[in-house]
Amino acid sequence: MKCPGQDSRFWKPGAIFDEKCPKCGHIVEFFKDDTARKCGRCGHRFANPKMDFGCASYCQYAEECIGDLPPELLAQKEDLLKDRVAIEMKRYFKTDFKRIGHATRVARYAEQIGKSERGNLAVILVSAYLHDIGIHEAEKKHGSTAAKYQEEEGPGIARSILIQLGAKEELMDEVCDIIGHHHHPRPEETLNFKVLYDSDLIANLEEKHKDDPMDADRLNRIIDKSFLTESGRKTARGVLLK
Repeated sequence: MKCPGQDSRFWKPGAIFDEKCPKCGHIVEFFKDDTARKCGRCGHRFANPKMDFGCASYCQYAEECIGDLPPELLAQKEDLLKDRVAIEMKRYFKTDFKRIGHATRVARYAEQIGKSERGNLAVILVSAYLHDIGIHEAEKKHGSTAAKYQEEEGPGIARSILIQLGAKEELMDEVCDIIGHHHHPRPEETLNFKVLYDSDLIANLEEKHKDDPMDADRLNRIIDKSFLTESGRKTARGVLLK
C-alpha cells in the first residue's frame, strides 16, 4: 500500500500543474509529490513551489518515501518538530494541566525572545516544551520537585521522546544539555540556553506574582539582575509590569 499522499487514486484536481522555470521562464510540468524537477530548456533544477511538506516534515519514513529531501524541507522538518513535541509533552503530562500550562507559556515567551535574539527556534522551542519533563519522575524517585532532580531525570525522558519523533542527533544533544541544567546557568552559555532560561524565569515570576504580588521596584531589580538577554528583560517588563 502506498502512502495516501503519493497514491494518485487520492489526488484531486490540480495535483498535476505547470510552473515557470525561475531561470529561463520555460514551462515545467510538476506532479504534486515531485520534490524538484529539471527544466527541459536550460537544465536548471528547482524545488516544487506547491509541494505540501506537511506529513513529510515529521514522518520518519519521508526520505524513503520521496527520496532525498531538499533543503527547504529539511528546514521545515526541524521547524515543525516543535508541534509534535508539544503534543507528546501533553500526552506525557496527561491531566497535569499545571505543568502543561507552564510549558506552553514558556514556549510562547521563548518564541518571542528567540526571534528577537535570532536563536535557533527549533532547539529553543523543543527545550521549552520539554524543560520540566523530568518533574514527575523526580517526584516518584526522590519525593521532590527540586531543580537538581528535574535536571537529573529530564534529559533521558526528553531524548526518548525525540528519538521517537526522529529528531536529529545534534538537536537532541543540545536540547538534553539545556534541560540537564536549565535552572543553573554556566559561566559561558549558548544563546539558545539564555533564551530558554529567560522564558522560564518570566513564567515562574508570573506565577509567583499572581500568588504573592511584588511591587514594581522589586520586579525591576529582579529583571535587571537575573535575566540573560536584553529581549528577555524587555519581554519580562511587558508581562510583569503591565
